[in-house]
Amino acid sequence: MKLHPVRVYASDENLPREQQLAWKIAEVAADPVTVTPEVTDMIINRIIDNAAVATASLTRAPAVAARAQAQDRPHQRVEPVETPGGSTVFGVDGRFQPEWAAWANGVAVRELDYHDTFLAAEYSHPGDNIPPILAVAQHRGSTGAELVAAIATGYEIQIDLVKAISLHAHKIDHVAHLGPSAAAGIGTLLGLPVETIFQAVGQALHTTTATRQSRKGEISTWKAHAPAFAGKMAIEAVDRAMRGQTSPTPIYEGEDGVIAWLLGGTEARYEVPLPERGEAKRAILDSYTKEHSAEYQAQAWIDLARALGATYPALRDPANVVAAVLHTSHHTHYVIGSGANDPQKYDPTASRETLDHSIPYIFTVALQDGEWHHERSYAPERAARPDTVELWNKVTTREDAEWTRRYHSIDPAEKAFGGRVEIELADGTRIVEEIAVADAHPLGARPFAREQYVAKFRALAEGVLDDAEIERFLALVQRLPELTAEELGGLTVTVAGLPVGPRGLF
Repeated sequence: MKLHPVRVYASDENLPREQQLAWKIAEVAADPVTVTPEVTDMIINRIIDNAAVATASLTRAPAVAARAQAQDRPHQRVEPVETPGGSTVFGVDGRFQPEWAAWANGVAVRELDYHDTFLAAEYSHPGDNIPPILAVAQHRGSTGAELVAAIATGYEIQIDLVKAISLHAHKIDHVAHLGPSAAAGIGTLLGLPVETIFQAVGQALHTTTATRQSRKGEISTWKAHAPAFAGKMAIEAVDRAMRGQTSPTPIYEGEDGVIAWLLGGTEARYEVPLPERGEAKRAILDSYTKEHSAEYQAQAWIDLARALGATYPALRDPANVVAAVLHTSHHTHYVIGSGANDPQKYDPTASRETLDHSIPYIFTVALQDGEWHHERSYAPERAARPDTVELWNKVTTREDAEWTRRYHSIDPAEKAFGGRVEIELADGTRIVEEIAVADAHPLGARPFAREQYVAKFRALAEGVLDDAEIERFLALVQRLPELTAEELGGLTVTVAGLPVGPRGLF
């Protein structure tokens, strides 16, 4: 890996494009390196993971609406073409315009907040790269091996940006790293020249930079749409760049660019790690998925709460608890904890999206129930249970400098996303326990491997897909590197009788 210094340049400094970050990203995307077996294996795992959570979301309102928008835009084959064209949409038969297929599938994947994650200077769900890259692969008749190389690029670019450039510190939503990474992945897929990928990366960044209000206060259904929008914009940016259209330059370093006005300002300095020429793209191996349908910073706390409830059943009764304080990282405290000062995080009538970002609620329910379920744990009647509301209001968070340091550590052995809980009981005793990483984390008690990814898919697909469809998909995806273009169209699932979305403008 090589560190690339990035700063703001005045217009009269005339920063050559070959020295711009977007160009260096494009060079990585255009470098046809071999994908290693372990990276290929993990890409298969993450496609399974995405399909699992998308399947579980098929009847949820955001996924229904996005799917209806895609269904209104079927692919129209224009002769002469060498492939059928169009892309599949989770849940339904047919081929649709690729940007709208990516939109629908991106919403379905993200709706439950239940797929992979990478956390460093910024936060991300790098699996969000898969829907747009897969949609273009199906549309253009790519092979499974070509798709693998493209996804490796998408993960590499997003994770490298996340390691170096904080967006949330400046109240910019984390999907601003996804637009460029998806565009780069599509560039790899299509074998585009550096110049074209450079223009697509710049356009994708320019059109996908938005504020973090989508994850603040009363969180709306747009939370699931934001990454899908970034993927859709990436596809459109590539299309424009292939037609010779250019982008704002330099998009990162310009005097009126992203860094100068939306991030750290004219004095900001960043160092972005990127693979050197000929170096394998391995960043996907640094990421991790979720066992539970909740914000990643809640994963370890769910595991700890379940264990505490089993060991100390009395903790489930609010009459026995005076207070529970979760000592944790800056991010956990200020984004999903009481440090956010969002009253909605203690509101039993709050939306599912809001409860998903309330660690006091999540910790309480996992403690009482000994489980975390993507539907039952968020049900309105579950949130409104009087004993839960009483205990929930006794749970607060507090930033701990050591847990913040470990959260930002670059050493995988000490990087942590949990914390220490101190519980004061009514009888005067105290219980103190801690957890560093979730059980499913690579360094956790039960790390996820292919067996766990397959089990997650089966569990979430049960009652939604026919058994034959489950087995067909799993057999196909595990042959990914050898799939033909025709077979790649099977990387989807279909369900009879899905709800039809409400009509909109079109």
